[in-house]
Amino acid sequence: MAPVMRNWDIFCRVVDNFGDIGVCWRLARQLADEHAISVRLWVDDLTPLHGLCPSIDPGEREQVVGGVVVRPWLDAPTLFWPGEVVIEAFACELPDACIAAMANTRHKPVWINLEYLSAERWIDDCHGLASPHPTLPLRKHFFFPGFSSACGGLLREYGLFAARDLFVATLPARDELQVSLFCYDSAPVPLLIDILAASSQAVRLWVADGAPSAAVRRVFGSEGPWQRGALVAEPLRFLAQGDYDRLLWACDVNFVRGEDSFVRAQWAARPFVWQAYRQPGDAHVGKVDAFLERYCRDMDATNATAAVDLFQAWNSGVGTGLASAWTGFLQQRAEIAAHARRWADQLACIPDLAGSLVSFCRERV
Repeated sequence: MAPVMRNWDIFCRVVDNFGDIGVCWRLARQLADEHAISVRLWVDDLTPLHGLCPSIDPGEREQVVGGVVVRPWLDAPTLFWPGEVVIEAFACELPDACIAAMANTRHKPVWINLEYLSAERWIDDCHGLASPHPTLPLRKHFFFPGFSSACGGLLREYGLFAARDLFVATLPARDELQVSLFCYDSAPVPLLIDILAASSQAVRLWVADGAPSAAVRRVFGSEGPWQRGALVAEPLRFLAQGDYDRLLWACDVNFVRGEDSFVRAQWAARPFVWQAYRQPGDAHVGKVDAFLERYCRDMDATNATAAVDLFQAWNSGVGTGLASAWTGFLQQRAEIAAHARRWADQLACIPDLAGSLVSFCRERV
């Protein structure tokens, strides 16, 4: 009989307002919905989580939303008692009191460090490795999301593709190009605006709240909506996760960033452009190249060149070659869209992240 795992704890520190907590919230909900696990989510800032899930009250000390118990991080040192599994998301470093509580249990919990997503090859060898605590009878396992069966897979809820396809089937025919924009401050947004405004086709740009809207406001010097040439740019309020998914499904091209929107753009099965989080020494460039090597492997040379050129121009920070890369990408958009759907189907053959975590932990409880 499989071991019973009733209670899990997930710890999350909000780093960039969206990415870390976005992943943790999706994971917590899926564990509760699909695996009947009681999940406690400990978060150091509930305000961004309220944006992702408006039912969350940032002022509440304890609340149950979507089957997940949400608690503020500052209560953890005094109120935490570990369940069978403790997830330390993205090396957020558990409070010492929580680690001591884990060590003092009769049956030690499975301690998981959920790592950031990467397509780099070295993670295949590091996935699942354990590191013993230097002084306590505990081991931490390093769990890597990823794009191969050697890793932990990607977050993907049951029925996601069916919901996507049903929604897409209801979209009306349209003549204008629909583009979504979610990016970091370093993205060459002014150049993109110039390119879209000079388009021979009408373009509607849906601009995410936060850094993207601020960048577009600086270009136009006013609040939106904005218009220039062929471009109409629409500012968006902060979208809950389900609404953001539907935006990605509805658009012809999606500019995304970080981790959560990066994965959701791939499940959308639409052409997309990913901006990696900038790192010292341009370490992010290697992450982009590693993903492109996987993503473009089964493309023909022309389509692969179009995708690589646009990803690299967008991630350069200054938009070097962005105009020609955008033109080349649009010329191949139909073929890239067909590839995006095949890619999503291919990734869906790998066990999803939540299911992989459950299987991994069940073997170690």
